[in-house]
Amino acid sequence: MESLSRRHFLGTLSLASFGWWTSRALAGAERLSAGPSRPKSLIILWLDGGPSQLETFDPHPGTTIGGPGKAVATSLAGAQFSELLPRLAEEASSLSVIRSMVSAEGDHARGRYFLKTGYRPNPSVAYPSLGSICASELPEAEGALPPYITFMSGREALGGGDLGETYDPFRVWDPIHPPQDVVRRVAPGRMNRRLRSLELIDGNVRRGRRSREALALRREQFDNALALMDSPQLDAFKIEEEPARTREAYGETPFGRSCLAARRLVESGARAVEVKLGGWDTHANNFDLHKPLCESLDAGFSSLLRDLRERDMLDSTLVLCAGEFGRTPKINGLDGRDHWPKGFSVAMAGGGIRPGQVIGATDPEGTKSPTDPVQVSDLFATVLTALAIDPAVEFVTRDGRPIRLSEGTPLERLLAT
Repeated sequence: MESLSRRHFLGTLSLASFGWWTSRALAGAERLSAGPSRPKSLIILWLDGGPSQLETFDPHPGTTIGGPGKAVATSLAGAQFSELLPRLAEEASSLSVIRSMVSAEGDHARGRYFLKTGYRPNPSVAYPSLGSICASELPEAEGALPPYITFMSGREALGGGDLGETYDPFRVWDPIHPPQDVVRRVAPGRMNRRLRSLELIDGNVRRGRRSREALALRREQFDNALALMDSPQLDAFKIEEEPARTREAYGETPFGRSCLAARRLVESGARAVEVKLGGWDTHANNFDLHKPLCESLDAGFSSLLRDLRERDMLDSTLVLCAGEFGRTPKINGLDGRDHWPKGFSVAMAGGGIRPGQVIGATDPEGTKSPTDPVQVSDLFATVLTALAIDPAVEFVTRDGRPIRLSEGTPLERLLAT
């Protein structure tokens, strides 16, 4: 028998990436009914660092806070976007934009946690992220594809928390380098010999330090990893199979490629995909730095919306574009904008969301609170409700406490009827 240590086997298969979809995911799916109009997937476009609302979805040209940028008319009557988002301006009638988001957190890590879980950080509870909730609560798709996948994210992509590591994301960097740890590097016969060796090793470990439940979970993760190796769904990562004009429309950037991969993945059965575009923390040189960032966002986001619509997938896919907060109306001495959680923008489209709306308004002089403010917890509850996930569903924390998925109140005016 071929000699094989457990450590070597784990290194070969890289199962750190495979903390996902076990029988608990099936149980979560069975609790819900999948009606014919129910959204199937969520795509999160995460603008890490805090984008400026004034340079994106809420410009105030010609004011003291507006900066040098101009605004452009959109396909949504009466609404303007920054001139840096001309293609998204054409897609505005498919969007609903909240211009009056308010958060209690102005720190990056805490604000990120708040937006992604719907709860402020609490040392006694590990709240699950929105993507992990989708992996748990949306109906299971056929096949071996992980239900929750992230692109370009490290620690920013939060996981299952107290919901369980089963719902942690499968992390991929730029799709130009697809996941290598799910590609067979040895012949089937040799792999089978390795698996038999692993069975012997696991048999010894069962009598040692690991619990039976943990071993069963690990075994299921191995089985799922092997299933993915042989699955045609892996082709969803191969964006090079798309026509050149499609790839060019999304943009030859990591963000654009990831948006294209996100469309391919939800088309193949993924339930949640998060794409990160970082670099928005513009305390200095705000205007120069926003130009390339908005160029990437404009190409990727607008192409994603158009692509989903042309493939009749927009009604079944909710797209959420957000960051942890916005930027200050006041321009600082370094030509930058600082952290601003008191009135920023979020854009949404697709499944379960009523399009063509602008919610709230910010003060053109930057001194007053926004009208019609929207709380983070209410945004979170709205997204869950749009996806036909009941915010009142509870998970159990490590110390046995039942906690609702969200304490917020859904915004009915944003929900499709």
